[in-house]
Amino acid sequence: MRTPIPAERLQKLQALREKGVDPYPRLFEGAEPIGGFRDRIVDGAMVPVRAAGRITAIRGHGKAAFLDLKDRSGKIQVYFKKDTLGDALYEVYQLLDLGDFIGVDGEVAKTRTGEPTVFAKSFTLLSKSLQPLPAKWHGLKDVQIRYRKRYLDLVSSDDVPKIFLRRADVIREIRAFLDGRGFIEVETPVLHSIAGGATARPFVTHHNALDMDLFMRIALELHLKRLLVGGLERVYEIGRVFRNEGIDATHNPEFTMLEAYQAFTDFTGMMELCETLFANLAKKYFGESRRVPYGELELDFTPPFPRRTYRDLLREHAKVDLEDHEGVKRVAREMKIDVAGLDHYAIANEIFEEAVEPTLLHPTFVTEHPVAICPLAKTKASDPTIAERFELFIAHKELANAFSELNDPIDQEERFRKQVASGSDEVPKEVDVDYVVALEHGLPPAGGIGIGIDRLVMLLTNSHNIREVVLFPLLRRQEGEGPIEVEGEE
Repeated sequence: MRTPIPAERLQKLQALREKGVDPYPRLFEGAEPIGGFRDRIVDGAMVPVRAAGRITAIRGHGKAAFLDLKDRSGKIQVYFKKDTLGDALYEVYQLLDLGDFIGVDGEVAKTRTGEPTVFAKSFTLLSKSLQPLPAKWHGLKDVQIRYRKRYLDLVSSDDVPKIFLRRADVIREIRAFLDGRGFIEVETPVLHSIAGGATARPFVTHHNALDMDLFMRIALELHLKRLLVGGLERVYEIGRVFRNEGIDATHNPEFTMLEAYQAFTDFTGMMELCETLFANLAKKYFGESRRVPYGELELDFTPPFPRRTYRDLLREHAKVDLEDHEGVKRVAREMKIDVAGLDHYAIANEIFEEAVEPTLLHPTFVTEHPVAICPLAKTKASDPTIAERFELFIAHKELANAFSELNDPIDQEERFRKQVASGSDEVPKEVDVDYVVALEHGLPPAGGIGIGIDRLVMLLTNSHNIREVVLFPLLRRQEGEGPIEVEGEE
């Protein structure tokens, strides 16, 4: 159910049109960011400016008025005086509302109280807002409305835009870091004929012209490694992936991944890359200490990050050895873990998630996972039951996952066939033969890494729900969210 347009605003819209004012003109060129001209203000000087933004406050004083004008770069006070604007334009001012966009020409200076102010000589209505804005002092409190109507969340809060500006900057930094190491950014298909590269339940769609079912990608991996076969030795992609799974504080069905693959290295090369990238980001945003505030915690991103083996952590926190099959079952029962349909190593991994991950606070590399849960990783030379893999955990969450990439096509096909035979809903229903054939043409030794961009941004913005860092998270559809509290209107 949509919110009715207030009658007063419709009346003002009609009055503007009767005066010959276009409430939705096509452009307003030459406006300078508000945050930019503030630095040019000199006491006692009047500097010509042209600005544009949204009205966030109106304070009328008879034949004069003050407005607050806000754009992405900042906010400034604007002074309207009837004698300067003239009767006709001042009448247009009286038809303005909070939320309207206007463009202003005038001169900027400081008032006697030291407030930077644009003394308007003229203004142009750029867009008439027909719906009132949320109350400015405390913004939107209902998180459902905040996420459904993110545009209002951005308008009503000074902090929310900062999160998404930080997100954009983080992605720029990641690109610059990888580009500086000789990686090239590529784009790979979103629609896959076989859902591979991860263990997850995919979304299914249908292509009418080809009359075939397709899967929204659950990972970027397999197409990127095909490019290494083709001779593009360092590649990365930052893209959306889709997994038909639950929603919680760290999971959204569509999310953003960075995956990078480098020929002639292994998982230790990816560990150095990952550690350097994370330490650099912490230094950029939090200074030389690299101490990142997160809730009541302070996370230490100073390299080198601790390295702990999967088996040692399982012994330490679950009091069971990885290879103790009966002991693993017993601990699972004690922890009330549903083991139906799970093999030994899958059960052990469930225990690891429950008992170990909540203990991993500061950046920690977990290594030496059982190869049974790593179908795309090369095995350790000295122990074929162990994968050359690491996961990076920070604040109890997995932030990165990396392998020495399996490049033996015969071994890879055997592992794919075991996956398919398991019958799980979260593995492919058929072997990706094309990928195996690609390996048969030769994949060089390589390391690969995946990093969850959303979770990384959560850490770097002190956000504790993934929906705080995703502009438009997936929500259950509903007809209406109820009234929005506004200020200055009945």
